[in-house]
Amino acid sequence: MSEHDVVIYGATGFTGAQAARYFDQHVGTRARWAIAGRSRAKLEALKTTLRTNVAVIVADAHDEAAIDTLAESARVVLTTAGPYARYGEPLLRACVTRGADYVDITGETIWVRRMIDRYHDRAVRAGTRIVPFCGFDSVPSDLGTLLLVEHLRSLGRTTKSVKAYFRAQGGLNGGTLASMSDMMSSPERNRFEDPLLLNPDEERSAAEAIANRDPALPSLDLDLGHWVAPFFMAPINTRVVRRSAALASLQQRAYGPQFRYQEYWNLGAPLSMLSTSVAAFATGVFGAFARLPGVTGMLQSFGPAPGEGPSEATMDGGFFEVHLVARADDDSRVWACIADRGDPGNRATVKFVCESALCLALERDRLPARAGILTPAIAFGDVLAERLRNAGMRIACPAEPPAGARA
Repeated sequence: MSEHDVVIYGATGFTGAQAARYFDQHVGTRARWAIAGRSRAKLEALKTTLRTNVAVIVADAHDEAAIDTLAESARVVLTTAGPYARYGEPLLRACVTRGADYVDITGETIWVRRMIDRYHDRAVRAGTRIVPFCGFDSVPSDLGTLLLVEHLRSLGRTTKSVKAYFRAQGGLNGGTLASMSDMMSSPERNRFEDPLLLNPDEERSAAEAIANRDPALPSLDLDLGHWVAPFFMAPINTRVVRRSAALASLQQRAYGPQFRYQEYWNLGAPLSMLSTSVAAFATGVFGAFARLPGVTGMLQSFGPAPGEGPSEATMDGGFFEVHLVARADDDSRVWACIADRGDPGNRATVKFVCESALCLALERDRLPARAGILTPAIAFGDVLAERLRNAGMRIACPAEPPAGARA
C-alpha cells in the first residue's frame, strides 16, 4: 500500500503552492497527501501556511534515486514542475516504473510526443495512467468534446465535428512563460505545427493532417453567428482532442467517422471582420516572431520569472467561458458550455489538475479501465465533469446556445 494518496511535486512554485492550498481547503485529512520539491526550507515554510499536517518530501528533479523513492511512495503524483522538457521526464519515467498514476499541467505537446514514443507502451503494460494536459490546457476542450460525443451517442447518433469558442481573462505566470519559451526555442519546434502530433501512428495520415490544418484567418462562423479569430491555444488543445478521438477509435468507441475538431477565439458579436483580422494577424505574427532565435529569452526577461505570477486580485477577477457545438451525422446541432470564475491559467488550472488527481486517488474504480499516456477525456470520462461541478464549475451538456447562435 502506498504511503501517500497524492504527492504534489513542485509545491513551492507559483502553481504548485496554489495546488497545495486547494488540497488544504478542499481535501484536508480525507486523503493522505504530501508536498514535494527540491528545497526543504521552502517546503517547510509552505507547510506552516497549511492547516493540514502534511508530509514533506525533498527530491530534486534530476536526482533519480530521490524521484524514484517519491514515485514509489505515491498512488498519484501531481506535478506542476515545468518546463517539463527540462524537468519532467525522470518523474514521469519513475511513475511508469513504480506504478504510480500521474497528472500534470503541461501544454508542451512536443515533449508529450516524446514521452508517448518512449513510455506509452510501458505504461500500458504496467497498468499505469499517465495524464498530461490537466490544466486549462486542455481540459475544457477535451472534456467538453467528450460530453457532446457521449450525449449524441445516447441519442443514437455519431459526431461529425465539434467546434469550441473561447472567451477568457486572466494573467500569466512565470512557469507558463518558461514552458512556452522552451517549446518555441526547441530544435523540434516545427513539429508544433503538426495537427496530428499526438495521434497514435496508426491514426495518422497525410490526408487527415491536411483536413485538420489550423485556421490562420478570421472567419464568419455560421453556427455562432458572428466573426471569430484563430485561438492562440488551439495548436495545443486541438492535438489533445484529436488524440482522444484516435484513442477512442482504437478502443472501438469512435467519436464519428472522419471526426473533426477546431477552436476559435470568440471576441464578441459586435466585432467585425476587421477586428477579428487584427486579432488573427497579431496571433500569427507572435507565433512567427516567437520562433526566431533569442526571441523567447527576450520575452522572458520582460515577463514574470518562474515562481512569480499575477496578483490575487487579478486571479480572482479573471474568468473563462467555452461554448462548444457538435454537429451530428444527421446535421443536427447540440451545444455545451464550460465556464468558471477566476483566472484560467491559475485558478481554473489548479482546480482542473487537483480534481484530476483526486479522480485517480479516490475514484479510480469508477474510471474507464485504460492505461498508458492518456488524455483527460480518455482517462477520467464524466467522473471529472462530476467532480468539477461539485467544485463549483459550470458544466452543461446539452446547453443553451450563446446569444445569436444557431440552435
